[in-house]
Amino acid sequence: MKALLWFVLVCSLLFNVATSLLWSGTTQTALSVASGLIFLGSAFTLWLLREKNPQSS
Repeated sequence: MKALLWFVLVCSLLFNVATSLLWSGTTQTALSVASGLIFLGSAFTLWLLREKNPQSS
């Protein structure tokens, strides 16, 4: 599950950067907002799934 979330996080970040290079105007804004929300959602979920008490070794 975490690996998939990391994959989605990185892909949404790369897609967000690509939107500024490939599109302009309303299309760019809409795709950037959508990929930003996906990025925030996966980052927040990864934060919720983190280890609460990591054991130091």
